Formats: sequence, structure tokens, C-alpha cells
Amino acid sequence: MSISIGSVRLRNPVFLAPMSGVTDEAFRTVAHAHGAGLVVSEMVASDALFQERPDMVRRARGAAKLSPFVMQLAGREAKWMAEGARLAQDLGADVIDINMGCPSRQVTGGLSGSALMRNLDHAVSLIEATVGAAQVPVTVKMRLGWDHDTLNAPELARRAENAGARMITVHGRTRCMFYTGKADWAAIRAVREAISIPLVANGDGETAADARAMMHASGADAVMFGRSCYGRPWWPGVVAETLEAGTGRAEPTLDEERDIMLWHQDETLRLYGAALGNKTFRKHLGWTLARLELRGHLDGERTAALRATLLSSRDNAQVTAGIRDTYARILDERAAA
Repeated sequence: MSISIGSVRLRNPVFLAPMSGVTDEAFRTVAHAHGAGLVVSEMVASDALFQERPDMVRRARGAAKLSPFVMQLAGREAKWMAEGARLAQDLGADVIDINMGCPSRQVTGGLSGSALMRNLDHAVSLIEATVGAAQVPVTVKMRLGWDHDTLNAPELARRAENAGARMITVHGRTRCMFYTGKADWAAIRAVREAISIPLVANGDGETAADARAMMHASGADAVMFGRSCYGRPWWPGVVAETLEAGTGRAEPTLDEERDIMLWHQDETLRLYGAALGNKTFRKHLGWTLARLELRGHLDGERTAALRATLLSSRDNAQVTAGIRDTYARILDERAAA
């Protein structure tokens, strides 16, 4: 089940999707270390990167810890996409991904993201500019189309390949669906029939069974998981290991899970500083607590109490101690059962 992006060979076909506000350097570092086949940066606005806007520069970090290092660029002007590609390479990018799939109104209102699927000539001009400026492989992420009247992903993918793209990722929804309904993995097969480069299926995948079903329905070479990784950055590697032993990582024990969470907290504080890092880590800890409850390790009352205490604390040492105590109590209860 090997897959390559040009000359960049990947260890398995289960990838972590780029998600704004989630897949920062800290999250990606943990996911990569625990076996994800590929991790992709948060969306980086090409013009803002050129202007060295601090939040975009921070999003573009990771080359020192991640290999391959993939930076996702967004934009609406060929000039800035080319400049962004050059800067991405200077920052160590091994692969540059172009965002043509983000459905948010803030992005599409600026004629970026999935809005580009409404004008394929313009979209292709951005791909050509990026490929022309880059000396590393360029990939493109898109949706099925803007709406169900314009399911033009196959045409955009075909033209992207002709422009030099080396891999295509398709989320199995239209832009107008946002994240409602269910991703249509079978609809991605039309893209498979239109291109010869690797294809990645994205949308609603959560388990190894889902990964198999996604690849079977779509004909894709790989899958990309997003929201199913909330609270568990190790998950893509676990799914990969289930699909093919030796390519990912085994699911962590509770002891290991605790240590991963503490490492993730430390990486987050290192990236953002104590105050902003504290705020940023809260959502990740909240998702982890929810998953502990879902798995039967916490009841609703304890989860609520922990959320009230740990997710409001500005004392990072207290949060660390709370994480340790939570897992210690769970392990003690399991040992006594």
C-alpha cells in the first residue's frame, strides 16, 4: 500500500487532513511521530506569508520536526501563489499543497478555497503559477464541486495534472454542503477515472473499515482523516497499522495516551507561549476528555467537573497535574475492577 508524491515516498496511505486551528505544528508533530502517513499544515494565505504576518509565519513552521514537510497554500492571485511557493521552499517545504476545498465564507468570500471551483480557468492559472515557481511536488485539495449542479472535480483534477500537480485530494462533499450530510465516497471515483496521479479520498473517515470502504468506493490510493482525529493525534497511525502491520503505530495504552497528551501540551506551550498556549490547548484537552467518556473511562458528571476545572485554568502546571490525575484515577479503577 505504498504511495509517493513525485519523488517523495510516504510510509502509509492514511493522512492527517489540514484543519485551521487544529493541525498546528504541535498537533502535526505528535501525529507524525505516531505514524501518520502524511501531515499537512494549516492553510497558509500566500500573500500574508509574503508579508510575514506572524500568524501565517507560525502556521508555516515545522520543517525542523517533520519529514516530509507539507505546507498548504491558499490564494486567489497567481503572483502571490508563486511568491508563496518560493517562500514555502525557503522554509523547508518538501511538498506544497494548494487549497481549493475550504468551504468557509471567510475564505470563499475572498475568492479562495472552494470558490476557485467556480472558475476553472482561473484555478488552473494558480496551479500553473505555483508549479512554475516550485522545485518540489505540488498537490491540490478540492471538493466535488461548488454545488450539485457543478460537480466539476474530475475536470479540475484532470487539468491540474496537466498543469503539473502530482497528487489530488477530494473531499466527498460540495462546498454548499459545508460539513452537513454524508461524504459521497463513490462520487470521487469520477476523479480517479480522470487522472493517473495518486488520488486521496477525504470526508467522514474514522475507522480502518471506513478507510477500506473509502478506497474501494472511490478508487483512491490513500485516505485523509480530519475531525475523527480531534483529541487523538495518534489516530491516523493507528488506522494505518490496522490496515497493514508495520506501517503505522499500535493504539496507545492509557499510560502512553497520557504521555502523548502531556507531550502535546508541552509542544503547544513551546509554540505559542504560556498564555496563548494554554488557551489553544484547551480544545484539544476537551476533545480528549470527551473521547475518554465515550470509551467509558469517565462518566458525564466527572467529565463535566474536569472540563469546568481544567479548561478554565490559566495555570499550566495545574492542567498538567489534572491530566496526570485523571489518567491515574482511570488506571486505578481499571486495576480494581
